[in-house]
Amino acid sequence: MRILKCVSKGKVDCGLPEIDVENVVSELKAGKLIVYPTETLYGLGANAFDESAVKHVFVIKKRPFDMPLSVAVSGIEMLESVAVLDKTSRKLAQKLMPGPITLIITKKPNVPDIVTSGSDEIGIRMPDHPLALEIIRRAGPITSTSANLHSKPDPTAVGSMVKEFGDAISTYIDCGKTKLGKPSTIVAVHDGEIEIIRSGVVTKKEIEAALNG
Repeated sequence: MRILKCVSKGKVDCGLPEIDVENVVSELKAGKLIVYPTETLYGLGANAFDESAVKHVFVIKKRPFDMPLSVAVSGIEMLESVAVLDKTSRKLAQKLMPGPITLIITKKPNVPDIVTSGSDEIGIRMPDHPLALEIIRRAGPITSTSANLHSKPDPTAVGSMVKEFGDAISTYIDCGKTKLGKPSTIVAVHDGEIEIIRSGVVTKKEIEAALNG
């Protein structure tokens, strides 16, 4: 277990030495877990295509296996490697991502069923955080679930996570308190229609404006 501290939050690497960024990416590819910053909450990251690593996320969070995990991507191209965009979801992705919104859309067959709890839909997130996006860009899609024990308070700072997870996490990336401190808004898109599943940072008015703009 190690803790990496960001030096400059505005930079793509947040001031982390290149070797540290490379090591984090290598850990993800090797099936290890990381805690990483986003603009909303801290995330618990694992290679989304590694079923063993994803299972470990459920286990250490004490999260029921019938509660799907979302997946974080770094751009539209990566998004379309794991999910299907229709006209409505594409507009939302283009207008509101990166940003504090999670889209629930149809998944592609390459995504392990354990990630989505057997559902043919998947939650997709594109965090508005330079370091998170850079790690995902290099590592590929990773799990996007809050870095806390199931049903416990939202994780906005690293300290509590170290106490909860300890050595189960390979690397904790500490970028201080998260900018927004609230969860993303979850929006399901079915046949061009939207449904707000969880209210969060992005408002219904902002979603409607994105669709009508």
